[in-house]
Amino acid sequence: MEIPKPVKPHMGLFLLSFLAACAPAPITPAATLHPPNAIIISATPTPTQSPIPTATRTTVQAIYPYTIEGLRKHEFQSGKVTIGEKLLESEYFTRYQIKYPSDGLTITGILQVPTSGEVPYPVIVMNHGFFSRTVYNSGDGTDRAAEFLNRYGYLTVSSDYRSWGDSDTDVSLFYSGLAIDVVNLMNAISSIPQADPDRIGMWGHSMGGGITLKVLTIDSRVKAAVIYSSVSADFADIIGRWGPGCYGDVYAGELAFGCNSSDILPVDSPADLTASYFNSVVDPVILKAVSPLYHLDKVTAPVHINYGTEDGLTFAGTPPEWSTKMYDGFIAADKDVQIFSQQGEGHSFIGEPWFEFMLRSLKFFDKHVK
Repeated sequence: MEIPKPVKPHMGLFLLSFLAACAPAPITPAATLHPPNAIIISATPTPTQSPIPTATRTTVQAIYPYTIEGLRKHEFQSGKVTIGEKLLESEYFTRYQIKYPSDGLTITGILQVPTSGEVPYPVIVMNHGFFSRTVYNSGDGTDRAAEFLNRYGYLTVSSDYRSWGDSDTDVSLFYSGLAIDVVNLMNAISSIPQADPDRIGMWGHSMGGGITLKVLTIDSRVKAAVIYSSVSADFADIIGRWGPGCYGDVYAGELAFGCNSSDILPVDSPADLTASYFNSVVDPVILKAVSPLYHLDKVTAPVHINYGTEDGLTFAGTPPEWSTKMYDGFIAADKDVQIFSQQGEGHSFIGEPWFEFMLRSLKFFDKHVK
């Protein structure tokens, strides 16, 4: 702090001051001073609020909701199916665009109502395999099989799942979000006037087979399930072939090599979840916790497994060993399962083998669902 310089007094003022100091001072009666009327306020310090630290979850804690056990305890947030535009009317079925709520998201899909049979119709939930989101249209991957089943009096309904079609996007690890979307669709079937919610079967191809397996381990309402050219029931196999999920934009992830864009981990995901996911994909204990193979004892529905002997020759295909490994798991769990191989067929059956497969599936559904 700068100290002010002293001011020099003027000489005239000095003499006047000196003379006044020498003169005798007049006597003035002392004034009576009253005590001040003061209020003393004690100083109380304002408390400073410290920010509450955000707890960082362990890997096990962060991944638990995506495990089979965690999904079995999940509180599903469902609603009603909204039937939208009529897309096609044929001799055997009428096709509609639909949407429904799933844990706060809006999910789109396809409903096909048969023209034969008696209302309410038995229902087959159709689970499509992986498609690039840039070319996928609602119903892709299930439309042909759905039409076949419609001809025999089955109502079919398929979910696009989160991030496909016009659906909203959110986290899905180890197919958990996709399975949640399918369960929420099952919960909404009762809102479809022509559907019988007590007679539900399930059909899944490739990734849709893996989703079907996950649903079977967490929901007992499915009366029978057909699994076709499925991914492995063990996520160690899936990650070993295609890598872990892609972080960030799903469209960019589809163009990246070494990550599997069927899992969804948006860039705004919590940091501890992102770190825990990439820790978990190399943790054999956690991989068992998220893999249906190690929880087949919870499955109540009879299952048909179908695969082509030439599948898996391309990178996008699924090796036949995955289907036989799944079958062995069901047998070890003492479950009702049958396995069928189509000689010379690849990931999608063509021609007569496809009709053989669908006729076999039809008889299976007629026995257990219709």
